[in-house]
Amino acid sequence: MNRRTFLSQTGAGAGLIGLNSVLADDGALSGGRHHPATAKRVIWLFLNGGPSHVDTFDYKPALAKHAGEPLPGFDPKSTFFSGAQGNLMPSPFTFRPYGECGKMISEVFHQTASRHADDMAFIHSCYSESNNHTPALFQMNSGLPRLGFPSMGSWLLYGLGTASRDLPGFVVMTDTKGRGFPKGYAQNWSSGFLPGTYQGTSLNIQGDPINDLSRRKGMSESQQKEQLDLLNLLNRGGNNEALLEDEMEARIQSFELAFRMQAAAPEALDVMRETAATRNLYGIDEPHCDHFARQCLMARRLVERGVRMVQIYSGGESNANSWDGHVNIKANHGGFGQEVDQPIAGLLTDLKARGMLDDTLILCCGEFGRQPVAQKGANPGRDHNPFAYTTWMAGGGIRGGVSYGATDEFGYKATEKKVNIHDIHATVLHALGIDHERLTYRFNGRDFRLTDVFGNVINDVLV
Repeated sequence: MNRRTFLSQTGAGAGLIGLNSVLADDGALSGGRHHPATAKRVIWLFLNGGPSHVDTFDYKPALAKHAGEPLPGFDPKSTFFSGAQGNLMPSPFTFRPYGECGKMISEVFHQTASRHADDMAFIHSCYSESNNHTPALFQMNSGLPRLGFPSMGSWLLYGLGTASRDLPGFVVMTDTKGRGFPKGYAQNWSSGFLPGTYQGTSLNIQGDPINDLSRRKGMSESQQKEQLDLLNLLNRGGNNEALLEDEMEARIQSFELAFRMQAAAPEALDVMRETAATRNLYGIDEPHCDHFARQCLMARRLVERGVRMVQIYSGGESNANSWDGHVNIKANHGGFGQEVDQPIAGLLTDLKARGMLDDTLILCCGEFGRQPVAQKGANPGRDHNPFAYTTWMAGGGIRGGVSYGATDEFGYKATEKKVNIHDIHATVLHALGIDHERLTYRFNGRDFRLTDVFGNVINDVLV
């Protein structure tokens, strides 16, 4: 044994012991937290395309009072389709108060509001740095409006690990009605510069939820296990002059996880194992919402089995196939509202009945809001608005029935207690017991974090 081999074999073991201690102190191991957590897991309901806050959760009676008038201080540069903007347009949807909190909410979310307004915290003063879908989506997911950075789900896995050995820790479901991925595709759930083992696992929209999950015909479990053992032996072979590269380790772990998932994943994703009453609660087999209902129920089954984060996208890539209501905002938001309202209400009701809402954080938003003025056309819609949008949270230590921040009287810009995505990420991490300033990863000589060099926890929405 030469000196290099000796130091590699003995030093690596000692180094890993020290690394384990450091990661435990910093919360970068499963179960390691910086402070007591109020949530164990996250379900992120992503209304892809930029839902209109002034037609859903941010009630603005001034739009009706001043309908047809120019918007004071309107900046055409804030829009995506320059020159297509008209004047102030009232919401085509009816708002009314819900819950003991009396929150004014649109009929688009009638079922969710009627059952859970007092469980929800509404953050009205959110804003984005981009009025373009792809960079805005990247920023919502990773904190930065460009490629190459880890998504929030990947950071959560890196920080806390998963409570399940047999299922991915971070699962993503995209729109299953043939509408495609959100803009930016799989980069939205990328692990960026974190090891590949932390990236999101996207379920297929048709056929088997996960590719190649079934064992090859004629092969027994013991034979497959022998193949996996041989593969690991080959992968870990060599002269041990250096520790395995992150990419190789991630690949080995993916093979091992895939083997364990063969039994666990089909069971976890089979919503027909639920009672008829539970399936009806979500809206399964209802033509207008069956696809999203199944995803919400699968999300509950996954987090129940230890998955750390599930992200569900409503809406696909093109404008007409998402909440991107440039044309006919009433038909667009009315249609997508029918798809998601009952499933979301059912998810919250089901979690609450099982005692899981107490430690499951629900996050719901899009990548930006929409303009209070009309986008011209025979059936007017609304253009992108990066200056204001609404995020709501529920469960997992969230104070229900509260509203935080505000926009101006027309909903054009966030004006009070402005909130950026770093603040939302910091708040989610805080609920899971993580100090967002201490969860770091060294890459290219710099310590990176999900919130970059920004972010404040929104304590007013926490219990």
